[in-house]
Amino acid sequence: MNTITTTNFNFPGQKSVYRGKVREVYNINDELLVMVATDRLSAFDVVMPKGIPYKGQILNQIATKFMQLTEDIVPNWLIATPDPNVAVGHLCAPFKVEMVIRGYLSGHAAREYAAGRRVICGVEMPEGLKENDKFPTPIITPTTKADNGSHDEDISREAILANGIVSEEDYLILEKYTRALYQRGTEIAASRGLILVDTKYEFGKTKDGKIVLIDEIHTPDSSRYFYAEGYQERQDRGEDQKQLSKEFVRRWLIENGFQGKEGQQIPNMTDEYIETVSDRYIELYENIIGEKFMKADISSINERIEKNVVAFLNK
Repeated sequence: MNTITTTNFNFPGQKSVYRGKVREVYNINDELLVMVATDRLSAFDVVMPKGIPYKGQILNQIATKFMQLTEDIVPNWLIATPDPNVAVGHLCAPFKVEMVIRGYLSGHAAREYAAGRRVICGVEMPEGLKENDKFPTPIITPTTKADNGSHDEDISREAILANGIVSEEDYLILEKYTRALYQRGTEIAASRGLILVDTKYEFGKTKDGKIVLIDEIHTPDSSRYFYAEGYQERQDRGEDQKQLSKEFVRRWLIENGFQGKEGQQIPNMTDEYIETVSDRYIELYENIIGEKFMKADISSINERIEKNVVAFLNK
C-alpha cells in the first residue's frame, strides 16, 4: 500500500525544512509553517523502516479536531488543514521541553516505579501503587526536546528553571495550559468511554511573544488511552488494561528484542503486521473521535499534498 515516509517539496516562499521523527515542517516566508504528517512510525525514539498506511492522516485529523475542541481554553498555532495529512499554522519558536502529564502509573513511569524509583522528574510518586493505578492528582513530568535521532530525557521543573531552558514566568503558563488541556482531554475521553491516561504537549511562542499549543494533541502517538468499561475490575484482578495507544507496537518490539538500545536490531515488520498496525490506528481514530474514518485517496500522496498546499498558499 502507498505510504508517505519522506517529502521533498518546494513550496512558494519556502525558506527551510525541518524533519522530525514523524512530521516534516516547511517554513514559508518566516510567517507560516506547513506541517506534513508522514506515515513514519517512531517507537523508543527510533523511526521504523516502513510506513503505516493512513497513519499521517489519522494523526493530523485527530490533532486538528482536538485543537478545535480546546481553542477556547488554550490558544494554538493552527490556521488551516488544506490536505488530510497537512496542517498550516503560525511560525513559532518551540520551547525546548515537552510537557508530559500523567494521571495514572503507566508506561515509562510504571517502569521507573517497578525499578524501585519513587521520584520522577523531581515529582514524588506515592508508595503502594500498582501499574495502571490512578495517581491522587495528575503529575507533570517534563522531558527535554531531543534533536532527531536522540532520546528525550526526563528533566525536573527545578532543572529547567536553573538551566534557563524556560523562564519561570513562561513555565508557570506551560504548567497551567498543560493541566487545562489534560482536564479537557479527560472529559472528552470520558464521553467516548475512554480514560486519558497520560499525554504530552508542545508549546511555542509566536512572533509577538504569545505562548501557543503547537504540534499534535491527544493522538495515539502522544497519548495513552484505556477503555473505561472494566478498568477497575481489571485493576482488581491484576490484569493488563485494554488500551488505545501505540503501546501495542512497543510491546511487540520488546517481545522481539528491541527497546531502542545500542546494538539492537529493529525486528522485521511483515506487510501483514503493518496492515494490522494500520487497522489499529483506524480503530484508535474511530474510538477517540467517535466518527467513522474516511480514507483519503493514497494513489499518489505526494502529488495530492503538493497540489492542495500550493493552492492554499496561492490564495
